[in-house]
Amino acid sequence: MDALASPIRPYAWGSRTAIAGIQGRPVPSDGPEAELWIGAHPGDPSTVDGVSLADRIAAEPDRLLGPAIAARFGARLPYLMKILAAAAPLSLQAHPDEARAQARFAAGHPSYVDAHHKPEMLVAISDFEALCGFRDPAVAAESLAALGVSTLEPVVAALRAGDLRTALRALLEWPEVDRPSLVEAAVAAPDAPDLVRRLAAHYPGDPGVLVALLLNHVTLAPGEAIWMPAGNLHAYLQGTGVEIMAASDNVLRGGLTPKHVDVPELLDVLRFEVLADPVVPAVPVAPGVVTWQTPVAEFALHRVRPAEAGGPVTLDVSGPRVVLSVAGELVADDGAASVKLPAGLAAFGAADAGPVVVAGAGEAFVASVPL
Repeated sequence: MDALASPIRPYAWGSRTAIAGIQGRPVPSDGPEAELWIGAHPGDPSTVDGVSLADRIAAEPDRLLGPAIAARFGARLPYLMKILAAAAPLSLQAHPDEARAQARFAAGHPSYVDAHHKPEMLVAISDFEALCGFRDPAVAAESLAALGVSTLEPVVAALRAGDLRTALRALLEWPEVDRPSLVEAAVAAPDAPDLVRRLAAHYPGDPGVLVALLLNHVTLAPGEAIWMPAGNLHAYLQGTGVEIMAASDNVLRGGLTPKHVDVPELLDVLRFEVLADPVVPAVPVAPGVVTWQTPVAEFALHRVRPAEAGGPVTLDVSGPRVVLSVAGELVADDGAASVKLPAGLAAFGAADAGPVVVAGAGEAFVASVPL
């Protein structure tokens, strides 16, 4: 295996304590640290001895990825792994499916930066708060009605009729000039939920503050996950987690952000269906090893705790693999090389290496490509 040097994205919503704390650096950090990118995404690839992992894979795709994976996905690592650390809410967003991403990117649509879909999963490593998927529209209707804001009555009526699309469109396309007064009235309501007040404090005058009441509001315990397929409306609110996704940066935003918002395209990609239970539990697969089941071809994810297994853990994973340490002091060995992994560091292993052996006292996440 090869040790990776991985970049940190300094988005404004990032924590100044989480990633630095995991890596054992001084806390607070000099500025916000939002995402540690681990992989070969061309936007910010990890490096091995100063050389881009993306360039190394492009030069030897069959050896590093394996012939079958290289033939299916091209000379690119099909997944991207992150440590995500949110100190403030992220944007209200969704991701396209593969066919739409290919067509829109080929047509030069400004909201698409590549031709790939971006199904993703986040596993909490601290308590993690998120909005994920639509809840029962009848329940959402009562939450909005309880605010007592008369101008919201058409939205409430649409929700009571089960029409999520019309309700969401009305909120996201609310006239610009009237948005501040709408959000102010909602925040001033005696029964305004704490969630509404918190979001409005970060994004005053943004109707996404009210869209939040249409979604499942969940708090994950460490080890629980949320799965976000194409068309799933979601927003991370706060906490730290390990995120894994297909290697794409296609994001369609509808609000709660200063970044580019594309409401028409977002509405076109959304799946207007109720997500009854957005939480994905961990599934034990061996002593000290759990996984989370997702229906994608690009990645599989395992969490490894050697102490729970009573010693080193062997994972016979397929394809290119990344081992990320999030706690303790670990050693990863794939038969080709052994790498020491203190918390917050990762290593990459080629497809032609052997099973991954993780040893030591700590916790690691292992990404691979299912065959």
